Amino acid sequence: MHYLWLFIAVMAETLGTTAVQASHQFTRLWPSVAVVVFYVISFYCMSLTLRVMPVGVVYALWAGLGIVFIAIIGFLLFGQRLDAPALLGIALIICGILVIHLFSKTSPH
Repeated sequence: MHYLWLFIAVMAETLGTTAVQASHQFTRLWPSVAVVVFYVISFYCMSLTLRVMPVGVVYALWAGLGIVFIAIIGFLLFGQRLDAPALLGIALIICGILVIHLFSKTSPH
């Protein structure tokens, strides 16, 4: 169940960050409201995950997956391109997430 809460937290954070871009520096009302709502959901769900997993692991997974998803959304919705070093960095983040998930004893499976 803790991974479900973490997944919801990551998705809400991703939607909140997407809404930041759509808010045009908080000049549009509804995307600005969405930022607050999605971040509240994200932090609440993350807090539920923290009942079972250590904060360092939760935050690494939350931030890492959020970076990957936002990069994909930035490309698909906003036409933002990433160069080779940025793509390499994102690949390394994915590798780090896999190492934590597959090999760390601090992360319950």
